[in-house]
Amino acid sequence: MNISHLIQLANDSGGTLYVMVILLLIALTVIIERTRYLSSMLHGGEQIIDMLKKNQGQSELKAFKEKQKNLPHIELIDVLDHEPANASSAVLGDHLEEALMHQVPKLDRSLWVLDTVITLAPLLGLFGTIVGMFNAFNVMGDIQNNTAQVTGGIAEALIATASGLMIAIIGLVFFNGLHTRVREVLHQLETIKIMLVNRHEQHQWATTKNSASGHASHSHTMPSQHVRAGI
Repeated sequence: MNISHLIQLANDSGGTLYVMVILLLIALTVIIERTRYLSSMLHGGEQIIDMLKKNQGQSELKAFKEKQKNLPHIELIDVLDHEPANASSAVLGDHLEEALMHQVPKLDRSLWVLDTVITLAPLLGLFGTIVGMFNAFNVMGDIQNNTAQVTGGIAEALIATASGLMIAIIGLVFFNGLHTRVREVLHQLETIKIMLVNRHEQHQWATTKNSASGHASHSHTMPSQHVRAGI
């Protein structure tokens, strides 16, 4: 099967094979771009979770933010940085949830294109097969053509359907895989949100405890001063 024969098949399919080549290129572009993007997001999220588990300070998180500015997880850390120290956990949780919702469209961006290709490719393949069958039946109308030419034309017409199904199968496998990665990134964002709220509560508790200790030591000092003043 040479190039000229492939071009002839594409022409006999009414041009649908040309369209399906374009659909395949679009699908591969989306698959490669989203796979690289989501893999980077997962790796960055694992690093942030590990840093929060180790309870690393603001300096380490700030240095990481400078290197990974495009991570959606960074938006949650920015919320905590700009939140007042006396803010309640409920208020902080609402602000983190709002920031998380703003990041969701970035995660599944362009996946609708892949979904459209998966749906459209088999339909285009079927359309190309129908056009090819018309050509085969036209050949059948000529008495001089033998049966082999007719069946050969029908077999070639089915190439369009096979091509559409192949594109749909490839796209569907990667579409489900990318959706799984999107859910994993969302799970990371939810985990980081909870960890930041807990960290904020621990910081408030430590501040309250230190403040109470300071007041207690001050109250113990005041009576001794009064006793010395009486003497």
